[in-house]
Amino acid sequence: MKLEISEKYKRLIVDTGRELYKQSLTIGTWGNISVLDPETDLVYIKPSGMDYNEINLKDVIVLDKKGKTIEGFRKPSIEMPMHLSIYNARKDVGAIVHYHPIYSSVLAVTDFSLPGICEDFVQIVGEKVLCAKYALPGSGELAENAVASLGNRNAVFLLNHGTLCVGKDMKEAMKVCYVVEKTAHIYILSKNVGKCRVIPEEDIKIMQDFAKDAYGKQNEPNER
Repeated sequence: MKLEISEKYKRLIVDTGRELYKQSLTIGTWGNISVLDPETDLVYIKPSGMDYNEINLKDVIVLDKKGKTIEGFRKPSIEMPMHLSIYNARKDVGAIVHYHPIYSSVLAVTDFSLPGICEDFVQIVGEKVLCAKYALPGSGELAENAVASLGNRNAVFLLNHGTLCVGKDMKEAMKVCYVVEKTAHIYILSKNVGKCRVIPEEDIKIMQDFAKDAYGKQNEPNER
């Protein structure tokens, strides 16, 4: 049976790449983006070595979760193994953004973890962001290291490399990108000012439960 290719997901790759560029979260060809179609289990991914502003629908590569090209004439991103490893390890992930913003990259090259210092961070990203062990770009070892350090959180730093964020869909993955970079900026500035307070673990759990169960949801008709 032939799997249906969705233009919607191709468009998502094109638009997200341009948004990253517009928001100065990456430059040139650096980083990569992918999205998973939950109906077909096909992965749509950025082509290797192409400027985000030059990518069109025809340039997006469509793969199965084993890495076989289903559609596309270009070479997929060299970080394809990392993307596929995460999709196979995390069934809750539907989109991945690997980017190279300034402040997150500062922490990534210094082998720092980013603690839970802001409430939006702990609700959206997790209690902290760890830094994965170094491995060569595009290698299976980097994919393994990223999966291990990502755990059940929504972001991970890649040592001497950049940052990777995940979400249930592209909208959520991009939200994680914005919050991680903002929090990294705050963390670096706060360390220059003085002591940086980390949110207590018990409060993090309460805020995460609130975000999952209540935040942004409408009341039922009989609720006030």
